[in-house]
Amino acid sequence: MIFIHLGAGAGDLDSRSNFRCGFTEFIKKNSQKDDKIILVEANPKNIDKLKNSYKKYNNVNIINCIISNDNIGVKKFFYAEDDGPHYQVASTDIDHVKKYYPNSEIKFYEIQSISINHLLESFLGNDIDYLSIDIEGLDYQVLMAINFDKFNIHNISIEYLHLSKFEKKNMINHLIKKNYSYCGFGYDYNNYDYIFKKKKIFTNIILSKLIWLISTKHYKIINYFLRDKIK
Repeated sequence: MIFIHLGAGAGDLDSRSNFRCGFTEFIKKNSQKDDKIILVEANPKNIDKLKNSYKKYNNVNIINCIISNDNIGVKKFFYAEDDGPHYQVASTDIDHVKKYYPNSEIKFYEIQSISINHLLESFLGNDIDYLSIDIEGLDYQVLMAINFDKFNIHNISIEYLHLSKFEKKNMINHLIKKNYSYCGFGYDYNNYDYIFKKKKIFTNIILSKLIWLISTKHYKIINYFLRDKIK
């Protein structure tokens, strides 16, 4: 199998997250030694921790770069000093960082950026089992840029926390057209992500069209009636 984690952070070694990362836990529980694990993290401050988190796994490829929806090049990656030590809201969008840390000193690195399609094509091929997207402010843009006609991704988990109602609606409709169905919360232990399965599940498709209209506290009601849930 192939696992891809975009925005891998410090893995399960971030004390501010109680040393938990849902997708890291999922990988460690379900991966085999012959599987391929790709971890992408933009913040160089997290790379050593990420390596330590996966030190027992020889099938891991850690890539320190920014994943974008468009061009390849060098981009500024912003972080707030008060968000240390693992900078959970660091982003290429400075306004995203300022939203959470309006009074903090904002610094940046210049980091190599590659497009999502270039990453998939260069490192993984056309068939991918699990993709997790958690990249602070660029989740929607990156998912919408994926060439679904070329890449067969079986399961997609994406953080919804920073999406507008329009983005939620547009993303769900887009994925439905690409033969995906909403299957509830993804792997984040706080339930901050959606998961989509490449399969037409008509009950789920109908229910998913209501998500952008309701508040997050009511998601569990929608999820209760789903078919073929993933967890």
